[in-house]
Amino acid sequence: MRRPFILRIIGILLFVLGLAMSVPLICSLYFNDGAATGHGIAMAVTMAAGTGLVLTSVKANGQTYINQKEGMAVVALGWFGIGLFGALPFYLAPDFITYTDAFFESVSGFTTTGSSIMTNIEGAAPSVLLWRSLIQWLGGMGIIVLSLAILPFLGVGGIQLYKAEVPSPVPDKLTPRLSDSAKILWMVYAGMTLILVFFLYFGGMPLFESVCHALTTLPTGGFSPKNASIAHYDSVYFDYTLTLFMILAGINFSLHYQLLRGKPMAFWKDSECRFFLGLVLVLTLVIGLNTWGPVYDTFSQAFRFAGFQVASIITTTGFATADYEIYPGLSQTLIFFCMFIGASAGSTGGGMKCARILVCCKYCYRELFKLIHPRSVSHVKINNTIVSEELLRTIMGFLALYLLVFVIATILLAAMGVDLLTAVGATASCIGNIGPGFGSVGPAENFAHLPAAGKWLLSWCMLAGRLEIYTVIILLVPEFWKK
Repeated sequence: MRRPFILRIIGILLFVLGLAMSVPLICSLYFNDGAATGHGIAMAVTMAAGTGLVLTSVKANGQTYINQKEGMAVVALGWFGIGLFGALPFYLAPDFITYTDAFFESVSGFTTTGSSIMTNIEGAAPSVLLWRSLIQWLGGMGIIVLSLAILPFLGVGGIQLYKAEVPSPVPDKLTPRLSDSAKILWMVYAGMTLILVFFLYFGGMPLFESVCHALTTLPTGGFSPKNASIAHYDSVYFDYTLTLFMILAGINFSLHYQLLRGKPMAFWKDSECRFFLGLVLVLTLVIGLNTWGPVYDTFSQAFRFAGFQVASIITTTGFATADYEIYPGLSQTLIFFCMFIGASAGSTGGGMKCARILVCCKYCYRELFKLIHPRSVSHVKINNTIVSEELLRTIMGFLALYLLVFVIATILLAAMGVDLLTAVGATASCIGNIGPGFGSVGPAENFAHLPAAGKWLLSWCMLAGRLEIYTVIILLVPEFWKK
């Protein structure tokens, strides 16, 4: 493994991140919010660090191919480095006290988790809020995929970065050239973001808030410039508009591209998409009926809030219009399980992904069928395509590792003095990149009160969840670093 080459790529990523910091710097100068100096220092330090890594590292004999191990190392270490330096605009802002809090907020942003330690969001400088939203937008489709679109030096080896970063069991290459695929994904992503800005602004939301919410909806991030999140507006129009776009963001983006190419049945023909949309509808109806009466007076009101909460949690966006902890037990339980299911593969959402859940269900059915017919030959199929035994093992291993990380992190958090409900809710929220959890980190609270060690643990969980578990955990295996 060529470590200097890996550091060189990470250095370029940090340099690009430094350039992105010019956006909040310009915003700060425009609003004169007093945070310009911090943004300038953060930008200079980040670009200097990136330049230093590039200059002190070498290209391995001009070779640009990246193998699988190097791809995983670049992605995992790159995201950690981006989280470290992305925290500087927060740390140097007037209202932030500790670097731990700044790092937690940064990682939460880049991983599109949306868990926050900010207790007075509306009191923060507008440029800080814009940076908070922008990092979610960059993290949504993945800064590595962005690099594939704009940094041709990665060459054919870029497929290893793509496989390590894209949140999907089987990454879709839309075109023969990987860089063209990345550009297409980003164009669809950016186009949908602009459309949402228009819809929100048309509905009466101020332009700055429209931009911030659009930048955090399409990446299923959930950061809001308002303390009460979307509940601040108490608007039927905003609720349904954001519900629609959260669901669209939770669908495989390659299907959006197919739809734009004149294939109107693209969503329906995809079995995972049907499963995802059907699940959203069924859960909305069940929770709506369950909360109609005990919580809401009319079914239309119950359906509106239930639909928003289901879309927000299952797509791992994390916006809030209501405190679901006051819902009946059935509704709370279903919302909790939504945290594990997640959105579609190939979307910007987190969680286990509907594709894996669907494969797991079909695999379990196949095993039951074999008990009845032991000599039968049966296969697990998705979209009429046989899922190979190797991929089945990978998916089952992922699900097992996901649950194992959840259990261990919950135990460690509880050992730090956190109560059981909060430990379970916080861990499920962070590893699934959800945002709000249960207990004292519910939709009406935040993560500020957790111990510092707990914030670092949860930050690791956010990175593990965003990078699909394997990419982060593999770095802990000693054999990974050996020749």
